[in-house]
Amino acid sequence: MSLRHMMCNIRRFAQRALTVTLAAGLSVTLAGCASNTPKPDATDNDDTTPTSLGTIAIFTPSDGITLSQHTPLNKWAKLVPDIEKALKAQGYDAKHISAATSDNLDEQSRDIQDFVVDHAVAASSQSSQSSQSSDSEKKSAASSSTSSDASDETPKQPVTLLVAPITSPDKSTRQYGDYVSNSTSTTTSSTSSDSADDSAGSSESASSDANNAASDATADTSASADAADAAATARLVSALELAHDSGMHVILMANSIDGFTPDAFVEFSTAKRIGQIQARNLAEKLQLSKTSKDNPKSIEVLLPYDAQDDDGNDLDPAFAREVFAGVWDVLGPYFQSGQAISPSGLLNAKTTAADWFNVAFEIDKDSQIKDELSARLRMSKDSDTRTRIDGIIAMNDYVASGVVEALSDLGYTGSAADVNPSISISGIVGNITGKHDLAKKKVPDPIKSSDSDSDSSTDESAADADKDSQWPIVTGYGAYVDEIPEIVNGHQWMTAIENRQTIAEHIAQACTALSQGKALTKLDFIQHVDVNGSQVPAIRDELLAVSASNLKSALIDPGYISLADAGL
Repeated sequence: MSLRHMMCNIRRFAQRALTVTLAAGLSVTLAGCASNTPKPDATDNDDTTPTSLGTIAIFTPSDGITLSQHTPLNKWAKLVPDIEKALKAQGYDAKHISAATSDNLDEQSRDIQDFVVDHAVAASSQSSQSSQSSDSEKKSAASSSTSSDASDETPKQPVTLLVAPITSPDKSTRQYGDYVSNSTSTTTSSTSSDSADDSAGSSESASSDANNAASDATADTSASADAADAAATARLVSALELAHDSGMHVILMANSIDGFTPDAFVEFSTAKRIGQIQARNLAEKLQLSKTSKDNPKSIEVLLPYDAQDDDGNDLDPAFAREVFAGVWDVLGPYFQSGQAISPSGLLNAKTTAADWFNVAFEIDKDSQIKDELSARLRMSKDSDTRTRIDGIIAMNDYVASGVVEALSDLGYTGSAADVNPSISISGIVGNITGKHDLAKKKVPDPIKSSDSDSDSSTDESAADADKDSQWPIVTGYGAYVDEIPEIVNGHQWMTAIENRQTIAEHIAQACTALSQGKALTKLDFIQHVDVNGSQVPAIRDELLAVSASNLKSALIDPGYISLADAGL
């Protein structure tokens, strides 16, 4: 019998005179024993008033222990307190807000199942007691029926689940942060078993038998893990459907789930949006719209990519493909017009979004970033000349940190503030520390043709060398705390993150609207996205682009980082 059918039977018995003792027994049987699962507020029911906003249960992945600051700024452990604060500002009682973290999807699905079953049983028990009281006191069959029907629709107080389904992103995807959307599917992958079959069929020698056996064992392990994930996803879907059947609301955060349509969806960031925001800021900084094809800008795109997991199984390249598609939406027209070129030749006028693999590279260690950039620029540390490079899209701050180190080793000088500047580095630092206003400068084009005397070939050569060694615009994503000083000094032009506090405030407002039975479409920030073929109300706030000029207002003033984090 499915979990939903079991609960439907419980609810029928409750309406016919289910006793408190029987309800408690069923609760023990079904609820499980996960210690970190938020429990229903059974002891607080007397405090519930007709105007109560109800209960909020937040389920997010565990962040794990991270001793290094070389990680994205936005983590689940930082978002949950922001959501709790925003909920309290909306009027939610702190004792009716709970949060649970899980290490994997199996654990999370069981935690959510336990919470939903506990709450549904408690609601059924309350419904039964209310019906019996009505029969005894009013002696009115009609009144009793009305009370029973009403209580069967929703729990006594509204309940909303905020769920961030756990996924298993590859190493490269994790470099973008916790909130990036990935897929959660109920289907298992056949890639590993197909690979194992192909390997076995192509190997005939005795020496390959051992390798085939090892491959089969790895495939079996992978298949077992896939089956466990599929079972956990199915359990999660069943629990969330039961929540809906019991009158609870469900808001999914970051990731959707195959087979389940939520009341609302929170889209923090996607691969395509991450690519687009970097490309737009690069194009604006380099003034590509004003660039002539006779003097094009030189741009490289470094796309980190994991082809296989640690067990040798092929990984889905969807994220890398989509993030490049976002970049190419913006930069493609400039390459097609000749206003942009790539020194490596990997990008050209005929490149399309489908050619993402041309600029993809794998990273097993930091030195590979340096090696990749050096190869693109056809340089080494011992090179006497520099290859002109105006902009580098590094995709995330992890890659950007390697790019900055490589450029320094290769002899590039200056900073992003020297390229089409509107402020000085001293002005930036003074503004961040609150000492004075930004110091404005004239906006020159440092990479245009030399104005020196045409008869002075020596001066021209020196000017060309200066241009070629000019520090390029470097973009990233994730706002790594240890990379913030590189933004202050102009070595990394920009990064970007999800605007955590604004998202938390919008989540809280959506929870309030659901609890009060109001349409989410009345909230001005609500958009609609497709989730499993249905148009679902969505919170989809703009990503926050951060450069030295707005670092104070974007990161320091809201408390995301401190002055010390910025190296000031």
